[in-house]
Amino acid sequence: MSRHLKRLAVPRAVPIARKVSKFAIKPSPGPHPKDRSIPLGTIVRDILKLCDTGKEAKKIIGSGEILVDSRVRKDMKFPCGLMDVISIPKLKRSYRVLFDRRGRLTLVPINEENATWKLCRIENKTTVRGGKTQLNLHDGRNILLDKDGFKTGDVIKLSLKDNKIMEHYPLEKGNLALIIGGKHIGEIATIEELIVTRSPKPNLVSLKGKGKSFSTIKDYVFPIGKDKPAITLPEVKIDGA
Repeated sequence: MSRHLKRLAVPRAVPIARKVSKFAIKPSPGPHPKDRSIPLGTIVRDILKLCDTGKEAKKIIGSGEILVDSRVRKDMKFPCGLMDVISIPKLKRSYRVLFDRRGRLTLVPINEENATWKLCRIENKTTVRGGKTQLNLHDGRNILLDKDGFKTGDVIKLSLKDNKIMEHYPLEKGNLALIIGGKHIGEIATIEELIVTRSPKPNLVSLKGKGKSFSTIKDYVFPIGKDKPAITLPEVKIDGA
């Protein structure tokens, strides 16, 4: 497997210029798939423009100046994806990684308080030794619970300091959701119904947007709040509110 990545082959979700040079930073294996993540070095050099070269980006990251989800990351190839919090303590700046309406990953500035938590979707659950339930989250995290009151597809608001669950946003009628795939990517809409298909095809979710209703597969629906969204996106208005 090649350790190099040409800029022309960079996934569409990564918002960088394709023709300014030949190569781009290739993400290393991590919590997010390579076609839905941005290497930390690309964030520092190409998006935030804190330096001009890859060598300078490597030095900044290697010195422990950049935090991802409140943890120091020194690998410039570390993949950052949906809902990750990027913090630069020396500059007192923090960002949340989100999708825009064009399906590109973008950094949304957030305040110091919002940088202490993130939203994580429950991808699946496992019963482990002792009868405890393990929640497997979309960013590779695992959480052990004594009592299980969650379902696959639900989203939890997680404290980055101690991994404690602060709030719970179920995948159910009336809640707001962010669409993270398909032609409606980046939109916020209200969940109307969960449609279970008794076949190998994926389950569907019916949603209500601004003056329109549409459906998409369950994997593309990311609940983000009840009465109002816990996060906001650039260039997006709340539909159906």
